Amino acid sequence: MVYGHGLSSTAQTQGRATHTDSYYAASAAAAPAYPALDQPVETDVCVVGGGITGCSTALHLAEKGFRVVLLEQHRVGWGASGRSGGQIITGYACDLGKLERLVGASDARRHWDMSLEAMRLVRSRIDQHGIECDLQWGHLHAAIKPRQVRELEEWAEQLEQRYDYDQLELLYGEDVRPVINTDRYIAGMMDHGSGHLHPLNYTLGLARAAAEHGVQFYESTPATEVREGARPSVSTPQGSVTCDHLVFCGNAYLGALQPDLRRKVMPVGTYIIATESLGANRAREIMPANAAIADINFVLDYFRCSADHRLLYGGRVSYSTLTPGNLKTTMRPRMLKVFPELEDVKVDYAWGGFVAITMNRAPDFGRLRDNVYFAQGFSGHGMALTGFAGALMAEAIAGTAERLDLFARIPHNPFPGGRLLRTPALVLGTLYYRLRDLL
Repeated sequence: MVYGHGLSSTAQTQGRATHTDSYYAASAAAAPAYPALDQPVETDVCVVGGGITGCSTALHLAEKGFRVVLLEQHRVGWGASGRSGGQIITGYACDLGKLERLVGASDARRHWDMSLEAMRLVRSRIDQHGIECDLQWGHLHAAIKPRQVRELEEWAEQLEQRYDYDQLELLYGEDVRPVINTDRYIAGMMDHGSGHLHPLNYTLGLARAAAEHGVQFYESTPATEVREGARPSVSTPQGSVTCDHLVFCGNAYLGALQPDLRRKVMPVGTYIIATESLGANRAREIMPANAAIADINFVLDYFRCSADHRLLYGGRVSYSTLTPGNLKTTMRPRMLKVFPELEDVKVDYAWGGFVAITMNRAPDFGRLRDNVYFAQGFSGHGMALTGFAGALMAEAIAGTAERLDLFARIPHNPFPGGRLLRTPALVLGTLYYRLRDLL
């Protein structure tokens, strides 16, 4: 089979020199600029996509002795892995009740346990490779209205009693203030097993570790065409890769390279602003526990403080491929609803990017053919699961596919409406939840 996205090489390579204009890019650790591929090469495994999933896949495979080539169309960490909210959260974007209905209670429990393993993998990789990415533990799910308080209570009961999770603490009223000092929230569920980090520096650290283990990285090298078979080949503007195994890790940025994957995810834009540094004292006044925060609206806001005491505030969604204008102006009122005392604070950075969501919000991992693998659809919940997906890809390629197959059994349907109508259909379907957030 042959797949291609039909863009000219000029269009594919424009704007590949730098990361997006974000706070993360401005505070990124030093990293090499990897060359573009300019010749045919052969390898054991070709990984398409240089985010956390791709870098983790490459690192795990190299540790197992495989020769690996990784192709990144921009820079390593250019996509969601390098510009997200940086929140590392247990579980999945779909709730466990839905997961139980999809795969049964027994498999749902195994998925939950693997989500905890994903969190441990983040910690171990950071420690093992000395990755400086400002890892901080603690995450609060925050309630704005009484209905949401009941939802948090039911959620906590489920996790504690049925999934034996002991890292939660329900907070009410004034007891929320030692975590976040605001009048906005009436309750919260503190998860001491979740946290936050600098996502781009984490991604770059994984890439550095993979390169040290012999992985060949090529940046500014989009995959333009794929030929599947006993030995798949990937064409690029100036070269090609022939391999025994192929792994797609492009997620929301894979585009039309693989149509079977594209139909089951939808790129959704989300946006973040970063203030000027508040200074240590002022940052701790508003965020005493230095935890990450997310409300539990369907269209949620999420935020945290950076290591240099900026407030990083995210929210909004967009189903078009266009970034809204004046992000600094439009995001600022959302921040001031939570922290009106920051009226005098300047916003230094504003940026956005895409996450890939699935219809059921469960992650979509599996195999397209015996030697073609993929991981996508983290649905905004991927900071830990992306790294774990890499471990599963490597396990399967090395001959142990049981855990990957567990994910592959999660049923996934294409978004309705086809290529032209699926975005309007999703907008209409989401309108109900937007209205519910207001009640």
